[in-house]
Amino acid sequence: MKTEVPIDKFYSYMDQPLRFWSRFVIVGLVAFIPLGFTSPLWRISMDAPQYPDGLYMDIHAHKIEGGNDGQHIQEINTLNHYIGMPPIVPADFADLDWMPFALGILALLALRTATIGNVRSLVDLCVLVFYILGFMGARFVYKLYVYGHDLDPEAPFTVEPFMPVVLGTKQIANFTTHSLPQEGAVYVSIFALGVAFLMVYHLVMGRRDAKRIIAEERARRGASTPTPARAA
Repeated sequence: MKTEVPIDKFYSYMDQPLRFWSRFVIVGLVAFIPLGFTSPLWRISMDAPQYPDGLYMDIHAHKIEGGNDGQHIQEINTLNHYIGMPPIVPADFADLDWMPFALGILALLALRTATIGNVRSLVDLCVLVFYILGFMGARFVYKLYVYGHDLDPEAPFTVEPFMPVVLGTKQIANFTTHSLPQEGAVYVSIFALGVAFLMVYHLVMGRRDAKRIIAEERARRGASTPTPARAA
């Protein structure tokens, strides 16, 4: 007779419906996705003695926006021109065209998982969430890399190619540059981490239930096996 191992029971648990309360949690998490469009995801700002109030550029899920009604982007482009950096042009950020659709698809898949999904669909949702968000983050880093390395050799001031700050603060000449997440990124992160928590919870509980079921089956088989009679 084939002996079942815990992983067999665990795989069968993947096809079980989600726990009832977790469906409501997923619906609640979906509400954070549209909130991510109400605030910037990221802000890149610059401070210098000649700009006491600083300059900044906000990256939204669907657009980029400069401070002072867009004037700050023009100021940043003027400064970047002196060191040969390409101008920041909204049309170059084509990634922002598909981000709303990607986040919308995640919201629809999450609602489907909450309505008719099982544990397996929750795992698929979590993998897709972190794949899309990871791709967005990688593209952001790549864009910064290109801006810092694609320098015009005939610029008024010559500087070595550099990597602009991705997260935190960095000094470039007499400018202090900051790159920090904003409220929009917090909202999207709550959704992603919430989905990840539910997935881990269901996987851990599934593993525990698989071990318990096998232990109970072994106990029943042991109780039902007749004890050989001893010879007199």
